[in-house]
Amino acid sequence: MRNAVVTPEGDRIRWVELAGEEPVRVYVHGLGSTSPAYFAASATHPLLAGRRSLPVDLLGHGHSDRPEEFDYTLEAHADALAAALIEAGVEAAELIAHSMGGAVAIVLAHRHPHLVSRLVLVDANLDPQRTVPVMPGSSGIASYTEEEFLAGGWAEVRDRVGAHWWSTMRLTDRTALYRTAVHLAAGTRPTMRELLLESRIPRTYLLPEADGPLPGTDALEASGVAVVSVPDCGHNMMLDNPEGFARATAAALARD
Repeated sequence: MRNAVVTPEGDRIRWVELAGEEPVRVYVHGLGSTSPAYFAASATHPLLAGRRSLPVDLLGHGHSDRPEEFDYTLEAHADALAAALIEAGVEAAELIAHSMGGAVAIVLAHRHPHLVSRLVLVDANLDPQRTVPVMPGSSGIASYTEEEFLAGGWAEVRDRVGAHWWSTMRLTDRTALYRTAVHLAAGTRPTMRELLLESRIPRTYLLPEADGPLPGTDALEASGVAVVSVPDCGHNMMLDNPEGFARATAAALARD
């Protein structure tokens, strides 16, 4: 496992590195997840194998450090990821990024354009969440105060998300999980969607076919974003339908 110091305090981001040809492919996980677990099968699938591939764990998640003083905004995550990629000698990477990781990838491409040549966004967050219903995702976590979440709200979230998500969420620092969820629900200014619309690199957005049309598809497609439905899957499409995900991702990476 590789690592890089990404904060002045010496905190490290860690990743698994698969040898292969350039350009590099960087895989970025969602909230409460870890890239090696979610993307191992995809990175080694015959349609996607053969490239130098970095399944990266963001700060607070998986194998990476859990700094308490880090603020866990999308911008801070993007800058820390940028520092790791620079240390790894990465330029013009192809980013394959799921859910919250997709939001971080959009911000990374905006703030550090030399590091990103292409975006494949996997059911990624594009918009701030205006309401905070009690539900498993980021808005559900963000409905607590930080004190409430750390005092026991995390256990309520554990019971709602189920054993599969909790298997990786339990590895996430609770403060990091809460702060990342709050900042993901709040979004960025301009929003992630606006940043994506303004970008000029090849961009693809993958969504579960069962979810129906993606809001704002016409504007996304008019700006050059390919919006692609993947059948037989839910939000974790790389796990639900590995073959369909690999086909859709390989096609996205071949787009001009």
